[in-house]
Amino acid sequence: MPIEIRPEPARQPEVEELLRLSDEFAFALYPAESCHLLDVSELERPGVTVFVARVDGLALGIAALVAGARPDALTDADALADAGARAELKRMFVHEDARGQGLARSLLGAVEAAAADAGIAELRLETGPLQHAAIALYERSGYARIPNFGAYVDDPWSVCYAKSLAVPTR
Repeated sequence: MPIEIRPEPARQPEVEELLRLSDEFAFALYPAESCHLLDVSELERPGVTVFVARVDGLALGIAALVAGARPDALTDADALADAGARAELKRMFVHEDARGQGLARSLLGAVEAAAADAGIAELRLETGPLQHAAIALYERSGYARIPNFGAYVDDPWSVCYAKSLAVPTR
């Protein structure tokens, strides 16, 4: 099962279907106000790169790298001061038929590599406390629990993590 992961446009039927399934999954677990989901138009903004994981040509996973300042996520002076050094992982999702096969781990690795290549020193993310498999993946991958940041500060259904990335020297 060769996995191909690369940046692709968000506005395409297969990606939009994965986003729909991701929305469905999130809304089944959490109240609407705690589902901090980016839609297709937000995924098309400058500074956002959508990665698609394909197996035999079929899109089975997605993740977005959001670099630079996002007004809704950057609310504290610390975050605003070094927005270029931090990025956020958003919309990480693997189709239920492809879970447990290492696709999420590969997708996460591809996003981390792209972030490091772009000079991003820290990758942050938000997930929910009921997403045990996601939390286990992030912790196994070297992410540490951090205080909730930005739009997640007062959300009891948010759990935030961060990982320092080895930025290549140029």
